[in-house]
Amino acid sequence: MPFSEKLDREYTLPQSHTRREMPPRRLRTWTAGFAVVAFLYFAWSYSHGTELVAPLHIADQWSARSDGRVDCGRGRERLEQGETGMQQVVDKQLVPLEAHIMSKCPDAQECLKLLVLPTMQRVVDKVNFTLSFIGATTDNDGVSCKHGPPECLGNIIELCAASLYADPKISLGFTMCLEREYQNIPDKSLLEDCALEHGIDFEKLTECGEEDNGGKGVGLLRDSVRRSTDAGVTKSCTVRLDEEIYCVRDGGQWKDCPSGAGVNDLVLAIEKKYRASEAGTPQSTAH
Repeated sequence: MPFSEKLDREYTLPQSHTRREMPPRRLRTWTAGFAVVAFLYFAWSYSHGTELVAPLHIADQWSARSDGRVDCGRGRERLEQGETGMQQVVDKQLVPLEAHIMSKCPDAQECLKLLVLPTMQRVVDKVNFTLSFIGATTDNDGVSCKHGPPECLGNIIELCAASLYADPKISLGFTMCLEREYQNIPDKSLLEDCALEHGIDFEKLTECGEEDNGGKGVGLLRDSVRRSTDAGVTKSCTVRLDEEIYCVRDGGQWKDCPSGAGVNDLVLAIEKKYRASEAGTPQSTAH
C-alpha cells in the first residue's frame, strides 16, 4: 500500500471515537492541508532513521482508564481579553513560566485547564510563557513520542501555533481547545474548529508544518524536547516557574507542589517574583 494511502486510511477516527455529529464534510479523512503535513513528517522521519515508538493507528495511541479520564470536558475555556488587550509584553522583568506536556496526555489537559490557563488570565502581563514538549530524541536527529506519531504531529501543530502567534491569548487558547479533546488529536476537523475559534490562520499553520519538507516542524519539536530534557523534566504535565519545578500533574493528581497547586498559589508566587525583579532582589519559588 502506498505510504500516502496508508496515512489516509489510518488517520480516520473509528466511529466510536468521533467527536460529535458532523456533516459528511467534517468526517472526511486526511486530504490536502494536514495530510501533506503528516506525510512530510513521517517521510522526513523515515528518511532520517527516526525511531517511531508506535504503529500509525490513532485508536491505539491512548489507554482506556478505569476512572474514565480519557473523556474530555467540552467547556469553552479561553484567555479573556481585558480593556487594553492581552498582547504579550516583551520586558526583561517578566517571570519565566513554562508548562511541559505531551499533547495526547490526559494530565496535560487537566493541568492546562485547572492551573495554567486560569493563572495566565490573571498575570499574562507579568510572565514570559513557554509551552514545551516531552519526548525523546533519536540518534539521527529524529524525535519519538510516548503516545506515538499522532502525538508527535499534535506537538508540532501546537508548536507551530506558538511560533506564529506570540500572543498567548491566541496560541494557548488554541492549544487548550485541542487538549479538550486530546484523544482526537490530530483529527483535521478538530484542528479546523479550534483554528477558527481562536483566530488561527489554518493555511499558515499547515505551511509551518510543511516548510523545508517538514524539517521546520520536526526541528521545532526536537528543540522543544531537548529543552525539556535539559531541564530534567519527564512528567506530563510539569509546571516550572523561574526555571524551577513548581508543580506536577501526574496520574490525575498534583504532586511535588510545595507552594500549593491552586491558581491563587501560583498567582501569588508569580507576583512575588515580579515585584522582586522590579526591586532587583532574587526570590525562591517556595513561600
